[in-house]
Amino acid sequence: MSDPKPARSFIPLSIAVLTVSDTRTLADDKSGDTLAARLTEAGHRLAERDIVPDEVGAIRERVGAWVRDPGIDVILTTGGTGFTGRDVTPEALEPLFEKRMDGFSAIFHRISFEKIGTSTLQSRATAGVAGATYIFVLPGSPGACRDAWDGILASQLDYRHRPCNFVEIMPRLDEHLRRGAAAAI
Repeated sequence: MSDPKPARSFIPLSIAVLTVSDTRTLADDKSGDTLAARLTEAGHRLAERDIVPDEVGAIRERVGAWVRDPGIDVILTTGGTGFTGRDVTPEALEPLFEKRMDGFSAIFHRISFEKIGTSTLQSRATAGVAGATYIFVLPGSPGACRDAWDGILASQLDYRHRPCNFVEIMPRLDEHLRRGAAAAI
């Protein structure tokens, strides 16, 4: 019996990694290293990498610039998802989302629960789409970054993944923006 679905070729994406931290540098950023290593090992391209402090304006400015860059398909942030006063990454980025990806948080917490139990409640991991760019807001621990990449992102950012994946709908992420522009003419 033949497979009714022909094999697909891998499509590498350009992925930017942002670490949100008041204390880390590129020399000791294990979470950023984890994400950069995993995405490049998967065949994607590390488009850019940066570190910004736990400040709404700095986070939003950096991610906003990447969203406006047509050469960046996906943005991964790590850090600032907890409940302390300095944890402001969701507050900085959720207002940018045109579409929120509630399922990402649900699946991330299910995976995390298997490893750290109810401590997963201390993360406000979130995701969404802004300007036809996927944005994933991850906790600051290397383990959480591994869980998110290995358990969700590796397959969803791979065009070969069946029955569906994020890559195959990328050309349609900005339909609402194009439709709005056409209606204004």
